[in-house]
Amino acid sequence: MSTTGRIHSWDLSTGVDGPGTRFALFVSGCPLRCLYCANPDTWHMRDGKEATVDEVLAEIDKYRAFVTTAGGGVTLTGGEPLLQPAFTGEILRRCRQTGLHTALDTSGFLGARATDELLADTDLVLLDIKSFDIGTYRRLTGGELAPTLSFATRLDRLGVPVWIRYVLVPGWTDDPEAVDGLAGFVAGLGNVDRVDVLPFHKLGAHKYEALGIPFPLRDTPVPDPGLTERVREQFRQHGLRAL
Repeated sequence: MSTTGRIHSWDLSTGVDGPGTRFALFVSGCPLRCLYCANPDTWHMRDGKEATVDEVLAEIDKYRAFVTTAGGGVTLTGGEPLLQPAFTGEILRRCRQTGLHTALDTSGFLGARATDELLADTDLVLLDIKSFDIGTYRRLTGGELAPTLSFATRLDRLGVPVWIRYVLVPGWTDDPEAVDGLAGFVAGLGNVDRVDVLPFHKLGAHKYEALGIPFPLRDTPVPDPGLTERVREQFRQHGLRAL
C-alpha cells in the first residue's frame, strides 16, 4: 500500500533546487517560523492536500524525460520534508530506484528523523543553515541550532553530498564573526560541494497579506551586491566554493 502524505504544490525550477532542471515537490508542514520565510502557506500540514506516493510518482513521471534530459531530478522541499519522514523517504527511494537524481531541501532541525536508509536514497542534501549564532538562530527561527549542526556532521560521516544554503539578511545574518564561524565549521566538513549565499527577498510578502498575518521583515532592506559579495568572499577564504 502506497504511503500517504500532505503536499502543498509542485513546480519546475532550474539552478536553485539542485543541479539541472528539478521537479520540486513542496511538502506541507514546518516546525520553524523563520522571519524571512517566503512560503508561510506551507507551515501547516492541515492546509496541504493529501496525496499518495503513487500519485506523486505519477506526476513526476510526466516530466521525467524533461528533467533527465536537462541533467536534473527531483527535489523534496517545503515546508520541511522531514516532518513527514516515511512519506519523504518512500518518494526518494522510488525516484532513485528508477534512476532519478534525488535531493532533499531541509533546515536539518529534524535531521534525527532521517534514517540512514532515507539518506542512502538521497543524492544531495540542500542544508539551510540559518545562522551560526545560537541566539540569532533562535530569534530568527524559533528553534535551536544544535540539531542542524549535528545533522551536518552526520551527513559528513555518511558521505552524503551537501550544498549549504545561507540566506543573507541585513542586520540578522550579516555579522562578520558569525559568518566566519559558519565558514570555518563548513570547511571542516568533507562533503560540502558549494555554499549558496542567497540574498534575502520579499517575494513572499503577498502570501502573508493573503493569510492575514504580518510579514516580520517587511521593513528590512534587501542586501546590496557589495554585502553579498563580502559574505561570499568570507566563505571563499576558507577554501569553499561560494556562489
